Amino acid sequence: MEVIGPRSVERTGDNSPAKTLAGYVWRMSGWHQVAASVLALGVAALSLAPLELQRRVIDNAIAEKDEDLLVTLAIVYLAAVLLHRVLRYSLVVFQGWLSESATRYSRRHISRLLCAKSGDEDGVKEPGRAVSVLGGELDRLGGYVGEVPSQAVSGIATLLGTGLYMALVQPKVALIGFVLLLPQIILVPLMQQRLNRLNEKHVEGIRELGDDVAEMGNSVELAEPLLRIYRVRMRIHIWKGLMKSLLGLASHLAPLGILVWGGMLVLDGETSLGVVVAFVNGFERMQSPAKELVKLYRQTANATVQHRMVASWITEGGIPDDLPPPKKV
Repeated sequence: MEVIGPRSVERTGDNSPAKTLAGYVWRMSGWHQVAASVLALGVAALSLAPLELQRRVIDNAIAEKDEDLLVTLAIVYLAAVLLHRVLRYSLVVFQGWLSESATRYSRRHISRLLCAKSGDEDGVKEPGRAVSVLGGELDRLGGYVGEVPSQAVSGIATLLGTGLYMALVQPKVALIGFVLLLPQIILVPLMQQRLNRLNEKHVEGIRELGDDVAEMGNSVELAEPLLRIYRVRMRIHIWKGLMKSLLGLASHLAPLGILVWGGMLVLDGETSLGVVVAFVNGFERMQSPAKELVKLYRQTANATVQHRMVASWITEGGIPDDLPPPKKV
């Protein structure tokens, strides 16, 4: 099957790396990132349609025993879901194209830098580190370019749209749910700072291991660097597990609060059963983008560390003024 060709990335006039992660993202994707964000907004907008349709099915069609309205709402619901899936699929493919284009360009550019440096007297130092950068590190940075910015737009739009809908329909029920979401907002930045430091140590450890493997002919002992990587990885697992456990606990408090508080309002005649059901489903829908935004926040923090370390590695040995012309592929 024929695939889409890679995006052509224009040179900026020099061979130096982008100074910031945001600059790297823009250099690799440009206005295509805006197009991906617009598509993500469409995905977010369509994800809100089922909430109102569920409420109308219960309060208008079922409660009023209106069979024609029930069938009409079911057809509209199905159409909204199908269109949402089509847009979601298109977004995933578009994000993948941006990611792979960014990864390909970065690998070609760094390979040409290394090729130019290899002609110097000192040649390319630390070949194991070069393998690490050209491999997994650029994979992660390229993946960030294609996925994270537009996913963040979609997640934020979904959260804001769902929250606004709930506040307009029944502010009392919405308020209790929002209050119970606050622990997630407070916990994540605090715990991520610790994970950032551990991730930086992990990347550095992997690079050093690559250098040691490249020198194995000189009888380099690998036991110590492997033990250091193991200890760092175990600390990462401990902190990530703690974060997931606390966030998982917090994520169950909001639906429970809505059921209890909303149930009391239903008993007092201040709201309808359809509103409570729609709100429970709404907050469950909010959990997915909320967790996604937490994940994206972690990815941004990790990618910032990764980009800084790659940029530092590129500039450590000096940047050649001239590069060999890229091969036609």
